[in-house]
Amino acid sequence: MRPGVGAPLRACAECPGPEYSGAPDCARCRGLVDAILEEEWAAFLAREGFAPEDGAEVAALVVEEPDRYDWRVVDAAMDRLVCPECGGPLSRGPAGCGPCDLANGFRYAAIEVDRPGVPPGNEHAVRVNVSVVRRPDGISVREVLARRLMLPLLLQGQLATTGQAQADKAKMNRMGIAEIEALFPRLLASPTDWVP
Repeated sequence: MRPGVGAPLRACAECPGPEYSGAPDCARCRGLVDAILEEEWAAFLAREGFAPEDGAEVAALVVEEPDRYDWRVVDAAMDRLVCPECGGPLSRGPAGCGPCDLANGFRYAAIEVDRPGVPPGNEHAVRVNVSVVRRPDGISVREVLARRLMLPLLLQGQLATTGQAQADKAKMNRMGIAEIEALFPRLLASPTDWVP
């Protein structure tokens, strides 16, 4: 279940960081990230009166008009459609797969509504980070690690200012990959002061 605003970070039982931060490599964290979409998909089907077995048909309709639906519904719909080029879930194929690249771009037409009690733009940040950890192909290792680190904090309802985000990114750009990976357990110990 998606953490509530202000919920404390919880350690993942399978990787060294907080829950959600190990995706896509940690199976448990990957499942938690996917559940963000799956819970909303199930609620959407129930609200609209569709049966779960109608999923593929409904998914095709949702993807045709992504601007009418919540981003989690759109992303879950794409998971139910097969890319004609790479054979994987639509939008999650490797960078350079034409249909997946196109679908990945169209996903950003979907609706983003900030939860009560979060700074404006938090839901967009959650969405971008979820998208990156679910489709890391073609994105630098450093960028994926940064998105993984931020995701648990964003799910709590935090959102760095532009200046803070730029300062954190500059610090991480000066760090090696192993140093960035060492930040994951540090985040658990000190969620407000984790970047040295």
